[in-house]
Amino acid sequence: MHDHILFDLPPVLAPFPDKPGFAAHRDERTGDISVQLPEAELLFVPSFLPAPTADALIEAMLANADLPVAGTDWLSVDPQQVSWKNIQWQRDHIRMFGKMVAVPRFSAWYGDEGKSYTYSGLKLNPHPWNDLLSGLRQGVEQRTGCAFNSVLLNWYRDGTDSMGWHADDEPELGPNPVIASVNLGASRRFLMRRKDDHQCKWELALTHGSLLLMRGRMQHFWQHAIPKEKKIGSLRINLTFRTIC
Repeated sequence: MHDHILFDLPPVLAPFPDKPGFAAHRDERTGDISVQLPEAELLFVPSFLPAPTADALIEAMLANADLPVAGTDWLSVDPQQVSWKNIQWQRDHIRMFGKMVAVPRFSAWYGDEGKSYTYSGLKLNPHPWNDLLSGLRQGVEQRTGCAFNSVLLNWYRDGTDSMGWHADDEPELGPNPVIASVNLGASRRFLMRRKDDHQCKWELALTHGSLLLMRGRMQHFWQHAIPKEKKIGSLRINLTFRTIC
């Protein structure tokens, strides 16, 4: 363990590389973990939601009139053919190497009226807030002290669903966006690497019921990704609360 780490690293945190600018501190009262990376700040709240609440949120977000939440082979389902009750899941397509390909996950965009979001050539117009997402937003805002006007939901159906390297640096997010990530379901690796030095990297595990707050200049200097993990057979839902300027 490096001297600048102020506590024994829990299993969700990988050891820091032997480079300057990495530090962490755990609040003994709350259990929150503040992480400092070169040009980035993170706050990780491992127990933001108790497990029963996180379980109930998954059930509510997958509720529909057509298929059972448990036991369905979601990898073979077209979300546009399902009558969703609370979250209007869809599967987007993006252009890669001259071809339109399906994004390896389901997603949904909710937010205040007029708060559209464009990334990877997709323009997402927001569904209006519902009680489920409004309540969760209120909890995130109270916990972080930050205000948000939109949320991107991603549903990783199993470990073959993924998110490639990217930074949340779209112009409509402003110069130093603050993003709060709520994680439900299977624990997945959250990889980070410097844009200017891909050997400068770190990772943590986003666990069931956890909250990760990204702030500072992270989106300017770092990329992040959720890699494929074929051994994972269960789903994960991630909600990233944002502010569209």
